[in-house]
Amino acid sequence: MRSALPWRGSLRVRLLAGSLIWILAALTVTDLVLADLFRQHVARRFQSELQTHLEQLTANLEIDAGGAPRLRAELSDPRLRKPYSGLYWQVDAADRKGLLRSRSLWDAVLTVPADILADGQVHVHSIDGPDDSRLMAVERMIHPAEQPEASLRLIVAADERDMAEPVREFNGLLATALAVLALGLVVAMGLLVSVGLAPLRRLRKALAEIRDGRARRLAGAYPQEVQPLVDELNTLLQRDEEVVARARTQAGNLAHAVKTPLAVLANAAALDDSRLGRLVLEQVASARRQVDHHLARARAAAAVQAPGLATPVGPALAGLVRVMQRVHAERGIRVEVRDVSDDAAFRGEEQDLQEMLGNILDNACKWASSRVSVGAAVAGGRLEVVVDDDGPGLGPAEREAVFARGARADERMPGSGLGLAIVRELAQLYGGDATLDASPAGGLRVRLDLPAA
Repeated sequence: MRSALPWRGSLRVRLLAGSLIWILAALTVTDLVLADLFRQHVARRFQSELQTHLEQLTANLEIDAGGAPRLRAELSDPRLRKPYSGLYWQVDAADRKGLLRSRSLWDAVLTVPADILADGQVHVHSIDGPDDSRLMAVERMIHPAEQPEASLRLIVAADERDMAEPVREFNGLLATALAVLALGLVVAMGLLVSVGLAPLRRLRKALAEIRDGRARRLAGAYPQEVQPLVDELNTLLQRDEEVVARARTQAGNLAHAVKTPLAVLANAAALDDSRLGRLVLEQVASARRQVDHHLARARAAAAVQAPGLATPVGPALAGLVRVMQRVHAERGIRVEVRDVSDDAAFRGEEQDLQEMLGNILDNACKWASSRVSVGAAVAGGRLEVVVDDDGPGLGPAEREAVFARGARADERMPGSGLGLAIVRELAQLYGGDATLDASPAGGLRVRLDLPAA
């Protein structure tokens, strides 16, 4: 029973699904790692820039004659002179916050945690800023040379959005690039899987050719992973042929072994005109018919299992038509072959095809008034042989009855009544059938459906 889960029944789906999961997992991890590395890089650069401004602020800070801190020169970054620009500095005294501050702070004051700083030590904080912003702040404590007892806290801060924006842009570009890469990898994996499974598709086609009778072995070179399977299949096909041939030989030997004593009995009974002799002769004839019938069944059953069989219909029909015209020459029966396509071939043994066609043609010639026609064509992988005669035909109720073993439409006609029965049984063994219908010629139409090679 086919699995409800498609990945369990398809190597292609398994390989593609596994590759897709691996690609998505690998690229997701790559995205997270690269995004985090870039974020850390931007944060370090952002902090380094703030420390540069802090160094500049430290270098420009001095104590004037009145003991108050002041800047010798404005810091170089123009953002420090634009209100709420996102970059700020501030100098706090021990008793006063915002003793000095950049113009960009306007009327705001920065508040940093009251931690203890050693001389020259730099602390980094995330603090609230003007206009509901969030700032990264760096600070240090200095003691001016002019007033060693005084402590000044120097703070430089910048809006964290200036750090988050390039990270966000980079993440968008990274996601787009990785998505394109993932698509390319999936397409490449699909092509790789298709190329990798190509030998299996070729193997399937080769097996179909064997099944259809166009080949007897798996030919061609395959990859080393597939070649052992091909070799085993060829070995199996060879062994099957040997088994079939041995079975056919044994069936033939058995038939001949039985026919010999039957012939002896028939010859002996023919010399005895008594009631017992006639009874023996009748039973011997019946036994012969049964042997022929079951031998044909055994041969067909073995042939059905044999791969690579193909019998052209044209040559078989031509030979049978010549035989029928000679056999029924005294009645002037004309047998015509019409519309037999060149590609018409039977997927089975030639002997079985001749057995079926011979019985049908012989039956048609027995009942025909003057003419029998036969045609064959292939459609949809099936071979259809149609035989028409211009005899009296059969009614609908009688058509199925004549397929019964031993049944005869008219006891006055010679025959055993096994002909059409053998035809149907052989056809059904090959997966086909034989049917009867009214013929446009006025008599009976026999339609034989068989597998085409």
